[in-house]
Amino acid sequence: MKKGFFVKTAATAVAMAFLWSGAAMAGDQVRLTGSGASFPAPIYTTWFKQFSRANKGIQVNYQSKGSGAGIRDFINHTVDFAASDAAMNDKEIAQVKEGVQLLPMTAGEIVLSYNLKGVTGLQLPRSVYPAIFLGKIKKWNDPAIVAANPGISLPDKEITVVTRADSSGTSFVFTKHLSTISPEFNSTVGFGKTPHWPAGAKLVKAPKNDGVTATIKQTPGAIGYIEYGFARMTKLPMAKLQNKEGKFVAPGLAGGQAALAGAKIPADMRVWLPDPDGADSYPIATYTWMLFYKKYKDTKKAEALRKMVAYCLDEGQKISDKAGYIPLPANVIEAVRKASANIQ
Repeated sequence: MKKGFFVKTAATAVAMAFLWSGAAMAGDQVRLTGSGASFPAPIYTTWFKQFSRANKGIQVNYQSKGSGAGIRDFINHTVDFAASDAAMNDKEIAQVKEGVQLLPMTAGEIVLSYNLKGVTGLQLPRSVYPAIFLGKIKKWNDPAIVAANPGISLPDKEITVVTRADSSGTSFVFTKHLSTISPEFNSTVGFGKTPHWPAGAKLVKAPKNDGVTATIKQTPGAIGYIEYGFARMTKLPMAKLQNKEGKFVAPGLAGGQAALAGAKIPADMRVWLPDPDGADSYPIATYTWMLFYKKYKDTKKAEALRKMVAYCLDEGQKISDKAGYIPLPANVIEAVRKASANIQ
C-alpha cells in the first residue's frame, strides 16, 4: 500500500510538473501582431514564418489590409507594429505619444501589368502612361501607343484602368511618380493613398495588390499598377516604361537596384524615389516601411521586435530577389540596424 501510494504521488508530481512547465512555456510565448501594406505581404509572410520557426518563443501574425488601414491600426494601438509603402507623415506621427520608429525593410517596383492577348514587350513612353490613367488615352491602338511599339499589332479595344479600392501605399507611390513626370496629372489628380481618379477613364477598382492583380487577369483590355512580385507570380505581362533618361526599362532586379543606387537615407528614414536618376533605372521603385513604437509597455515585445528586424535584415534579404523584391543596399541595412535600437 505504501509503495503504491508513493508511486501514485510521484506520478502526480511528474504530471503536475509537465503542466506547470507547459503553462510557463505558454506564458513565455511572445505574440506579435502586425497589419498593413499588401505590397510586401508575400515576403513578410515568408519572413515571419521563418523567424517564428527559428525563434520558438515568438509568434508573428501579419494581416495584409493596405497601408492606410495599417497606419490606422498603429495609431489606434490595436497592433504591435504596422507596415506601409507610404512612410507616416508628421501629422500621423504626432498622434502616437510613444514615438514612432520607421524602418525601410525591403524595396520593390510598381509595374503596369496588362491583359492583351498575344501582346508581349509593350513599351509605354512617359507621355503615354500618365495619359492612360487620366483617361486621355482610351484605346490600345491610340497613335501614341502604336508609335512606341513598331511591329506589335495593338487591338482597337477600349482600355480598362484598374486602380485600388482601398487606402493604399502603392497608390501613393504610383501617383507621386505620375505627378512628378506629368504636370497635368499633378494639377488634376495629384498624389495620395486614396487618389480621386478622373471620370474620363474607364475605371474598375479592386482591394489590395492581389485584388488588382486578379482583376487585370480576368479583364481583357485591362491595365493596372501592382507590385512586381504579384505580376511575376501570376505570369501577367509587364510593360517596359521609359525612364528619365529616355530609355525603356523592364522591371526586375537590375532596374530596381539601379533605381535605389543613388538614394540617400535621412535620419528619419523617409526616402522617396519619385523619378530615379540613371540610364538603367526602372522608373517606379520604392522602399516600404515597418512602423514601430519607440516605447513598449512590454519590454519582451520590444526585444522580440528587435530580433525580428535583425532576422529580416540578415536572413530575410537573402530571399528578396527570389520573392520579387529588391534586396536593401548595404548602407541601408546598416542604417536600419542602428535605428532599430530605438525600439525599447
